[in-house]
Amino acid sequence: MNNKKLIAPLHSLRIAQLRYLLIIFLFACNSNTGVENTVEKNAEPEHANTTTLSGEQMNAIGIQFSTLEKKQLTASMKANGILNVPNQNRATATALMGGVIKSILVQAGNNISKGQTIATISNTSFITMQEEFLSTSAKLEYAETELKRQQELNAGNATALKTLQQIQSEVKTLKARKVSLQKQLELIGIHTASLNADNIQSVISIISPISGAVRDIMVNIGSYVEANNPIAEIIDNSQLHLDLFVYEKDLSKLREGQIIHFTLTNNPGKEYDAKIYAISNTFETNSKAIAIHAMVEGNKQGLIDGMSITAIVSLEKAMLDAVPSEALVNYQGTDFIFIVAANQSDSTQQQETTAIHQHDENGHSHPNDNKTTASETVFEKIPVRKGTSDVGYTEITPLKDIPADARIVTKGAFFILAKMTNTGEHEH
Repeated sequence: MNNKKLIAPLHSLRIAQLRYLLIIFLFACNSNTGVENTVEKNAEPEHANTTTLSGEQMNAIGIQFSTLEKKQLTASMKANGILNVPNQNRATATALMGGVIKSILVQAGNNISKGQTIATISNTSFITMQEEFLSTSAKLEYAETELKRQQELNAGNATALKTLQQIQSEVKTLKARKVSLQKQLELIGIHTASLNADNIQSVISIISPISGAVRDIMVNIGSYVEANNPIAEIIDNSQLHLDLFVYEKDLSKLREGQIIHFTLTNNPGKEYDAKIYAISNTFETNSKAIAIHAMVEGNKQGLIDGMSITAIVSLEKAMLDAVPSEALVNYQGTDFIFIVAANQSDSTQQQETTAIHQHDENGHSHPNDNKTTASETVFEKIPVRKGTSDVGYTEITPLKDIPADARIVTKGAFFILAKMTNTGEHEH
């Protein structure tokens, strides 16, 4: 059963190999004949931008022709940019007071939540502040009791007004000091509501101000950090957007809400999407480019702040000069199409409509539309500039004038290029 399953693909492979060998053989025969004829006739060598195929070679390759067509394609614009995280989605965890790093609880690359502890820090001044807060609280409690007593005495004219005023002033001072210490302790993460002499802390936690990924840790265990020094950097990639840079001439083509398809410059294998949400109204520094801001949509896996991107902006549909994408070949970094040389166009068109008739055993004639009667056809290589591609067609701009009714090779262009480059090697 397994042998039967293998017969079909092996048979197809052998047919493809035989067909390819036949084409190479035909090219070789044609090249050798051309060289012999050139020597015998002492003719000029073939032009670098043209090559000749026999009718037999064209049939073997399956050459097909068309003309330059008008196709409704989705126009697009190419631009470069960079991935960026807004400042409100990046944060630096800092120590509000200096101290020694006792522990580090996360590593670079870890995803963390807002409020999660990143590291712990110790300092004797933390103990002093808590001690002062508790002491001030006790003094304030006594002063408030004394104030109440002095107010009662003053009501019965049993105490001097000056004494009452002094205690009132002391209560206000102690209240201000307590509130100040309370705010300082809460800023470094110590909750004063439950603070007492039995739970004074010598170590405080450095927490993350946002949710995101840890980009960098700037300290080591045992190192001393000054107040307000950075401990770690956190970035929230969920709000990743891209800054696209376009020139003034292209600005009118863009609007808010347009979809951008982009790939990473160093890894073009995967495509991502983004939607334009803002267009800058100023030029970039030292550049005539204008920034287009777009929010990245969908899966952001693999995208990192600072990556360079190449984007394709989808524009409106337009009627453009186009050929089937298969008609284009690339050689030494330049895109080309092949056309039938101008003095061959009429004869080639006639060849395509002339059929060879074969006869069966009963003498009946049958047309074979896949074969032409041409002996030789000259093809010219035309450089082009590619544009947008859509529905199997590619927009082109010929970089050399061609007739409006030029016969363009739409199938088999690769084999013609191979024939031309092989001939060029023999000539040199």
